[in-house]
Amino acid sequence: MLVFPMTNSKALGAKIAEAAGCKAMSIESERFPDGELHLRFMDEVNGRDVVLVQSMHPNPNDALLEMVLAGMTAKELGARNVTGIAPYLAYMRQDKRFHAGECVSNRVVAHMLSQSVDRIVTVDPHLHRVRSLAELFHIGHRKVSANNAIADYISLRFSAHDSVIAGPDIESSQWARSIAEKIGFGSAIFLKERFGSRHVKIRVTEELEWKGRNAVIIDDIISSGHTMIEAVKEIRKRKPKAVHCICVHGIFAEGAYEKLKKAGAKSIVSTNSIAHRSNAIDISGTIAKEL
Repeated sequence: MLVFPMTNSKALGAKIAEAAGCKAMSIESERFPDGELHLRFMDEVNGRDVVLVQSMHPNPNDALLEMVLAGMTAKELGARNVTGIAPYLAYMRQDKRFHAGECVSNRVVAHMLSQSVDRIVTVDPHLHRVRSLAELFHIGHRKVSANNAIADYISLRFSAHDSVIAGPDIESSQWARSIAEKIGFGSAIFLKERFGSRHVKIRVTEELEWKGRNAVIIDDIISSGHTMIEAVKEIRKRKPKAVHCICVHGIFAEGAYEKLKKAGAKSIVSTNSIAHRSNAIDISGTIAKEL
C-alpha cells in the first residue's frame, strides 16, 4: 500500500502512513504560469493499492481538483485500487436547493469523486438532510468518527465533577451528547435560530450548574464561528470558571479564531483534520484503522 500525502495534508498524511505501517510517498503538485495544476506521481503505482490523503480546506476548489486529477491518474497508471481520504470533505453543507436555480453541490462533488477513486474515507462529514454517505456515493465509503479521540482529550484534562459539556445546536448533539455520555459528564444542547449566514441567536434550553465550572462546547465545524461565539457569550452570562471550545474541523474563516478568543474562550482546540495552530487532537490512528 502506497500513501500519498497531498498539498493540504502533508503532516497528517505522513502520520497516517506511519500509523498504518507504510512509508509516505511523494506526489508533486505545481502550477503552470496560467494557474493550471500539474501533478506527477514520483513513485510507481502500477499494480499497487494507492491512498491519497487530501483535506479539502484551505482552498477547497484546488484541493478537490487535485484529488480528482490524482485519483484518475493513478487509475490510468494501473493502480490496483485507489482510496481517497478526505479528513475534511468540503461542499457537504449545500445539501438542498434552498433557492431556485441553486446547485446541490454535495451531490455534484460526490459524483466527481466517485469517478476518480474507488473508495472514499472521511471524518465526521456534515450530513444533515442527507443521513448517510450511501445517499451520495456509489463507491466504497466510510465515515470515521473523531468522538473517541475528543473524549480521550477531554477526560485527560477535565473532570466530571467540575466540568460540563455543551452543544451549540441540535445538530451538535451527535458529538457533544455522545461524548458526554461516553465519559460521564453532564451535558446540555442549546437551541439555535438562524437569521442569515452571519446572524444566529443561541438559547439555553437545558439548564445545568454552570457557575464556577468548566464549560466545554463541542461542534463538528467552526467556520465563521458565529454559532460558537454566541454559545460562548450565553454560557459566560452564567459565570463559569472558563469556557473551552472544541471542534472536529477547524476552518476558522474570517478571523474566527481571534474572534472566539475575544468573545472569552479560554482555549480553542481542533483535531488535525485541517492543519491549524489549534490542532491538539490527533486522528491519524483513527483514520489508519480504515486502511
